[in-house]
Amino acid sequence: MHFDALNIVNFLLELIRTVSNGLVPMVGVGGDIDVSGPVDLLEILKFSAIFLAGLGAVFGLGLAIAAQKFAVKVDPKVEQARNVLPGANCGACGFAGCQGYAEAVATNPDVPPNLCAPGKAGVAAALAAITGKAADDREPEFARIMCQGGRSKSARRYIYEGVPDCRAAILAGGGDKACKYGCLGYGTCSKVCPFGAITMSEDHLPVVDITKCTGCRKCEQACPVKVIEVLPASKQVLVACHSKDKGVETRKNCQVGCIGCNMCAKVCPYDAPSVANNLSKIDVDKCRSCGLCAMKCPTGAIRDYIPQRPRAFVLDSCIGCGICQKVCPVEAASGEHKKKHAVDQQKCIGCGICASKCPTQSIDGTFNAPEIMAAAAAKKAARQAATAA
Repeated sequence: MHFDALNIVNFLLELIRTVSNGLVPMVGVGGDIDVSGPVDLLEILKFSAIFLAGLGAVFGLGLAIAAQKFAVKVDPKVEQARNVLPGANCGACGFAGCQGYAEAVATNPDVPPNLCAPGKAGVAAALAAITGKAADDREPEFARIMCQGGRSKSARRYIYEGVPDCRAAILAGGGDKACKYGCLGYGTCSKVCPFGAITMSEDHLPVVDITKCTGCRKCEQACPVKVIEVLPASKQVLVACHSKDKGVETRKNCQVGCIGCNMCAKVCPYDAPSVANNLSKIDVDKCRSCGLCAMKCPTGAIRDYIPQRPRAFVLDSCIGCGICQKVCPVEAASGEHKKKHAVDQQKCIGCGICASKCPTQSIDGTFNAPEIMAAAAAKKAARQAATAA
């Protein structure tokens, strides 16, 4: 039998009236029971029980019919996808939690299976198998703290004694820090991180453990002064400052703030840094992470996350064109024209500029220790000896 919603309601109401009239005894003038005499309590209880049972049966039947008619079909792939997701509900995928992403990746052909940052490659592979999509490699992203002005290096306007939370401190006149763009240092980011990737230093600055950070952006969203940026792991030379104050004002407020001196833009061979509104910003798409700008920055506002770079050395295919000598910022490359050149390992800073400019790709920067180069030379000599024999 076909029922729509209105017919179901009318049917239930009519059935209730019928049952009520037939089962419930009428009391009072004109009723079936005369209340002037003794009342049979057992009879009343019997009628009440029958009435309630009938009413329950009617509503149960109605709910069963409604559930069958209005049932929502669930794609089994959605449930499978939801089961493999980590359940962090961090929103890094761009959807409303893991359930939202599971529904999107299972039903929308345009949603890739590699958007779950906490799940990384394992979850991406599992979702690809469930949905039949290709799981392309995705570069990891980490939270970067774009401020180095801890308590020892920055000035404060007043002593804040309220709730130790950055969001609460910002309500008290914009925060206690003299630089309104700087990290307040009350640890809101560490509290909201679901993976325990952020701790606070003794100088009241966040420290990110990149082995735990998934790039979920919860800290970025929670920071009231927006000094946290989630960036690709390969981008490791950054201006760790957001101050747009003039240089004189910045120096007064912070020892390591960007003063907009334009030195980074002058020395960069890739035109990655640019200064606007008294603040330098590095274009991560242009930057080759050579670290030269960090070396030249007078205030140390540029953060270089690469502790040690591989030194360059010249291969036998060198034609002696001299380009490496011209582009080397520390004069580490040398050699005669049309003869193999060399790189002074003591002077080389590992910026990679010479390797990127060499027309014959004769400069290798993948080795960092003399013993590795010596081992490579020994292997080459052994091959030559074996060939001669």
